Amino acid sequence: MPRYYFNIIAGDGFRRDLEGTELPSLEDAKAEAIEDARALMSDAILLGQDISSRRLEICNEAGDVLLTVLFKDAIKPVA
Repeated sequence: MPRYYFNIIAGDGFRRDLEGTELPSLEDAKAEAIEDARALMSDAILLGQDISSRRLEICNEAGDVLLTVLFKDAIKPVA
């Protein structure tokens, strides 16, 4: 099963996922990224912060960016 890494990119920094997560497909990784973005935004809202301009980059084990999920797009329903 492939391992995907979810790096968080913000205007003022970068947080690298050093562990990654094994998931069956890139589509599953996208769903995981959307859930993660929603959880992080929920926590931030409770603290009075807006982090909707951040994004998650889904990378493979080689570090290649496979997909980017914008936090603001995670607010929309998943199709």
